[in-house]
Amino acid sequence: MFDWIKSMLIKRKSIEKEASQRPSRSGKRRIKLSPVTLSESGGIRYMHFGTEWIQGAMRISQPNKLVLSYSHKMVAWMLFNQHPNRIANLGLGSASLTKFGYVTFPESITDVAEINPEVIAVCHSMFELPQDNDRLHVHLANAQDFVKEDTYTGAFDVMHVDLYDADARGPVLDTPEFYADCHRCLAEDGIMAVNLFGDVPSFGVNVAAIKQSFREVVELSPISEGNVIVLAFKKKPIVDWAKLDAVAEEIKAETRLPTRQWIKDLKRVWR
Repeated sequence: MFDWIKSMLIKRKSIEKEASQRPSRSGKRRIKLSPVTLSESGGIRYMHFGTEWIQGAMRISQPNKLVLSYSHKMVAWMLFNQHPNRIANLGLGSASLTKFGYVTFPESITDVAEINPEVIAVCHSMFELPQDNDRLHVHLANAQDFVKEDTYTGAFDVMHVDLYDADARGPVLDTPEFYADCHRCLAEDGIMAVNLFGDVPSFGVNVAAIKQSFREVVELSPISEGNVIVLAFKKKPIVDWAKLDAVAEEIKAETRLPTRQWIKDLKRVWR
């Protein structure tokens, strides 16, 4: 398993290097809509976009649980907000974050922006995504256009940004303008969680762009596959370690998420 992970990281770096050296006429990456493919192993169903890169996963016996390690860290914002009113997911993937929020926070509303209609259809048919209702709205939309809509100004307490194409070279949206729009869509105490890859050129580009808009930006420790989750706070939180430790234990008891690692990462940055 370690050798497979190592080979995938080497391949990702090669792809990133090639992409960073390729001239761009428009300054924007063309979003590639690829066919959705599936695989299954060990009771887990995986989503791919026609390549070996994993775009999402679901444990078939526990469809609402978070499977992939990076997704465990995407919800580290729970330490600061246990009762979000409204959540935005930019990129649907296999709907793991969408379903987790839908089940964990029964009084919240979730909006999803997904550009690929096939991803939405497959999530409904193969990943047990509920149909739209008064608490769940899956929009067929480009995330870049979604966050520009005036109706979402200050609307969301939490925003997950997980925007990768079939080549998985890095987020397809990474400009200061994009993250400024994300900032505008968040409530006063809003938090954004972004899925990045650490040891690749796109990482620094994204972090620099995020820091132009957000008051406090925290990089959580990387997982073995190379993902680094960045938490961006619209308002710098007041840190009470005793309270955070207690909240972490409550979340761990209810969800079995690795909350102690979240605390360890935050203490590394804020102490």
